[in-house]
Amino acid sequence: MTDPLSPVFAALADPTRRAILSMLLEDDMAVTDVAEPFQMSLAAISKHLQVLADARLITREKRGRVIWCKLDPDAFRAASVWMQGFGQFEPVDLDAFERFLETEFSAPPED
Repeated sequence: MTDPLSPVFAALADPTRRAILSMLLEDDMAVTDVAEPFQMSLAAISKHLQVLADARLITREKRGRVIWCKLDPDAFRAASVWMQGFGQFEPVDLDAFERFLETEFSAPPED
């Protein structure tokens, strides 16, 4: 994809992925530690991590037998710069933005 922002916003659209990013704000984490608080399979968490890695929001590194995840702030910077260009987005509330999108896309089509 030539548009670097689309994968970032697609990754941020999911509440599980946003929760993972919040966890990684604290420190690097092993994949198994990332998966621990969620009631889903390790395979499902791995898919979420793949989306985050594809969007370049995280990096993964194998250390011995353990895969570690680390937040990569560069993709956030690009998205933040883009949003700040509109001037109306000071603090970004992504949950409110998600609710807005759900409302807009679930509305019945106008005739």
